[in-house]
Amino acid sequence: MTRIRLGMVGGGQGAFIGAVHRIAARLDNRFELVAGALSSDPERAQTSADELGLARSYADYRVMAVAEAERDDGIQAVSIVTPNNMHLPMAKAFLQAGIHVICDKPMTATLAEARELAEIAAQSNALFVLTHTYAGYPMVREARRLVASGALGDIRMVHVEYVQDWLARPVTGKQADWRVDPAQSGGGAIGDIGSHAGHLARYVSGLEIGSVAAQLSTFVEGRQVDDDAQMMLRFVGGARGMLWASQVAPGNENEIRIRVIGSEASLDWCQTRCNELLFARLDEPPQTLTRGGPGFGGVARVPSGHPEGYLEAFGQLYADAADAIQAGSMPDGLPGIEDGLKGMRFIAATIESSKNGSVWTPV
Repeated sequence: MTRIRLGMVGGGQGAFIGAVHRIAARLDNRFELVAGALSSDPERAQTSADELGLARSYADYRVMAVAEAERDDGIQAVSIVTPNNMHLPMAKAFLQAGIHVICDKPMTATLAEARELAEIAAQSNALFVLTHTYAGYPMVREARRLVASGALGDIRMVHVEYVQDWLARPVTGKQADWRVDPAQSGGGAIGDIGSHAGHLARYVSGLEIGSVAAQLSTFVEGRQVDDDAQMMLRFVGGARGMLWASQVAPGNENEIRIRVIGSEASLDWCQTRCNELLFARLDEPPQTLTRGGPGFGGVARVPSGHPEGYLEAFGQLYADAADAIQAGSMPDGLPGIEDGLKGMRFIAATIESSKNGSVWTPV
């Protein structure tokens, strides 16, 4: 199998998510990382490229897009792993050069930017993939399959949470600084992890969020962005829900959980037991379904009992992206430009609702 030539923008020395993307891209041997603009500082970019053994290093992503598009052996896809405020100009440069884009979430820093990017993507023959990691977990996909099959009956409630504690005190450093800077992030917890929670609710339930009544809070004194988000949800079709996203809750390292309750059954998944899915039919004992176990309808990388986790989920998204690039079209379930738009509408509606006293606000 010919590997897809991949570039990367951002993700130089000290970058967490860039390393995760590189591991994910290598996991199934579908990509070969050959070029990068790993930093806007030329010396740092070259040093980072040398450490990774890249054939070509750039200090400017715009130069990289043009140069790679003109090469016979230029990159076919690029991973964008920078702060949110740079997603639009970077994705624009590569999409307009005909290079497929794999972008970290959220899609942009603002809804206006997301709309602009959607227009650019519509005019490009290149694909846009958004890395909502949790859509790559086998048991999340199994939950989605069970809901779609009608096994839960009519969906009544969706509860989702994504809770951390690493910003419970003032924190500085490469990972924290841009996240608490509204100019770079566009928002705090709601954009950083609330975007994941909102996508997970839509992805598993198959329902669209129609409106929100949200309360965004900033608990750490002096912080310019929210660090806690709590809200009620109304889904199109009548289901109700709740979402909690917090980065200031001690004792929670990276707690992600979704519960979907229907008229006939319910399901419960959390990342700390990511290879299991609790499924309970009305008037029957609950079942613990396992990845690769009896009745499992998805794809398992390793035999049952051998856990798959975060990196494998990320790798699954890259494998799906490789399939999409080679097929020239986006498959069902792989997050893309529409998911990005929905996510930014959700974030914008949440911010607006909170500013207006937590009134119900359409998404």
